[in-house]
Amino acid sequence: MAISSSLVISGCGSSDDAGEGGKPTASAQKDGKGESRDGTPAASAADEVLAEVSSAGLTLTVTSAQRDSAGFLTVSGNVRNGTDGLWTGGDWLGDERELRRNGGSIAGASLIDKNSKKKYLVLRDTSGRCLCTKFEGGVRSGDSADWFAQFPAPPNDVGEVDFQVGNMPPAPVKLS
Repeated sequence: MAISSSLVISGCGSSDDAGEGGKPTASAQKDGKGESRDGTPAASAADEVLAEVSSAGLTLTVTSAQRDSAGFLTVSGNVRNGTDGLWTGGDWLGDERELRRNGGSIAGASLIDKNSKKKYLVLRDTSGRCLCTKFEGGVRSGDSADWFAQFPAPPNDVGEVDFQVGNMPPAPVKLS
C-alpha cells in the first residue's frame, strides 16, 4: 500500500466490517430499521453524535471515528434526505475519474488535519473502488441511510480532524 504522509494515492486493506470493494459485510450492513441484515441489533439511534452538519436539505451525522490496530480510521454515520426528491450522492463521489466509477457514494470525502496541514482521502482497493458506502438506488425524500468511509489513520497525537464531503460544511470530529 502506497501512502504519502499527506495524501493517499491508492490503497487496499480491510477491516472486520469491510468486504469486497469496501462494502460492509452482511453483519455490518443495516436495513434502515435498526437491525443489521443478519438480524442482530444494530447500533441504536441514540449513538453519540460526534458532528452534524446540514446543507441544501441534507443532514450528515458522524457517530463514530474509530482507529484500528492496522493503521486505518473508519468514520461512520448517517445521512438524512430532507429534500423533496431522491438524493443519489452524486456530488459526494469525488472529482477523480477513477472515483466516478464508484457511482453515488461517499468516495469524495476527506479528513483535514488543520494543525499539520494534511488532507487524508478515502482509501481504495486495487481496482479503484472506494472503501466506503455506495448509495445504490439513492435515498428517498424523508429517508436516511447509514454510511462509512475508511481512511489512513492520522498519527496518534492528532485528536481532531475536519470531515468534509461534497458541498457540506466541514464537520469537526474528535478521534477515538
